[in-house]
Amino acid sequence: MRYMATYDWMEATRTTNQWLGATAQAMASYPATALVPNPFFQWMAAWGQVTERTFQRMETRPDWRLDSMVTDDGKDHEVTIEPELSGPFCDLIHFKVHGRRKKPLKVMLIAPMSGHYATLLRSTVVSLLPDCEVYITDWHNARDIPVSAGKFDVEDYTQHLIDYMDHLGPNLNVIAVCQPVPLAMAATAWLAEHMPGSQPKTLTLMGGPVDPAANPTEVTDFGNTVTMGQLNETMIQRVGFKHAGVGRKVYPGLLQLAAFMAMNGEKHGTAFTNQIMRTAQGEARDDDKHNRFYDEYLAVMDMPAEFYLSTVDRVFKNRDIARNAFTLNGKPVDFGNIKDVAVQIVEGEKDDISAPGQCAAALDLLTGLADDKKALHVEPGAGHYGIFAGRSWRDNIRPTVLEFLKAHK
Repeated sequence: MRYMATYDWMEATRTTNQWLGATAQAMASYPATALVPNPFFQWMAAWGQVTERTFQRMETRPDWRLDSMVTDDGKDHEVTIEPELSGPFCDLIHFKVHGRRKKPLKVMLIAPMSGHYATLLRSTVVSLLPDCEVYITDWHNARDIPVSAGKFDVEDYTQHLIDYMDHLGPNLNVIAVCQPVPLAMAATAWLAEHMPGSQPKTLTLMGGPVDPAANPTEVTDFGNTVTMGQLNETMIQRVGFKHAGVGRKVYPGLLQLAAFMAMNGEKHGTAFTNQIMRTAQGEARDDDKHNRFYDEYLAVMDMPAEFYLSTVDRVFKNRDIARNAFTLNGKPVDFGNIKDVAVQIVEGEKDDISAPGQCAAALDLLTGLADDKKALHVEPGAGHYGIFAGRSWRDNIRPTVLEFLKAHK
């Protein structure tokens, strides 16, 4: 099949580099090498260890690493991950904290389907669990979804959100992070018009491209400089024979990762060089800062081709959301119908993916919403990942979000 060979070539390259790293580490770790009065073998072993781990992580789905937590009663409680709803493209999962009373704040985190797994929001989940009942959209790797499961585009994504909100009920607080922001708005507007009893109480939109033209970045510039035909020819491949989704058209995770790394190539290069030095000097640890970050960052998943292409076409090029011209199953979705859902916008001052203003554009679209139900928080100095993880999230954004949820419960 067309492009299947390219997909398998990328996977073969990844496997080869993983093997080279493992081989270099093994060869440089022979006891006899300790007799050589030269640091070459130490550096070779360090390079091999870092390289093997790097390329192996690209294939591995990260674990939630969330087995227990201490709650406000001072006791350690077991946490289990339980599927609430399951489907071929996504599971809605619940983080159940055993032995504590159910929290009144019910939160659904909408994780992005943009190359990384939902575990990218692990620290967000951990920080919300003490105060909330937390659910999250756990999107599946498209390479593992059989072709028989059908297509999946922006409308299918939006319909999933509608179904999840309807299932969890009206006392729900929705938090959308990055890519799903515009589609979370569309799902909420659809519910407001057609199923008002299933609307969430609050909608928190964090760093998403509601109007990509409001403050262009490299991401939006790229979307505007290539045609849909070029994207289809250069970015889309078919899953190879190794996976259950063989033959499915996807935007491969490895290709996405190459684009992610290229955006900050010098920074990533320095990070890996420093990690090799620390490893050679015996200062690196399995769970150090570098490994914690890159174990998640390097773990990439394939995206359904229909979803990627329709997102570029409808959200970025045609700006359907920004123009209030989005349709679902041929019917218009009017953001002016959102009148009872409190909406909060969170942006990072130094976000280079969804720059400040792109997400805040949502407030102008909510013409039916009273001003006292709108809020905007721009976090000083925060980048894209800082708005949902790290110190900015823990110290400033999380308390602001929780205060907003409680004020509108």
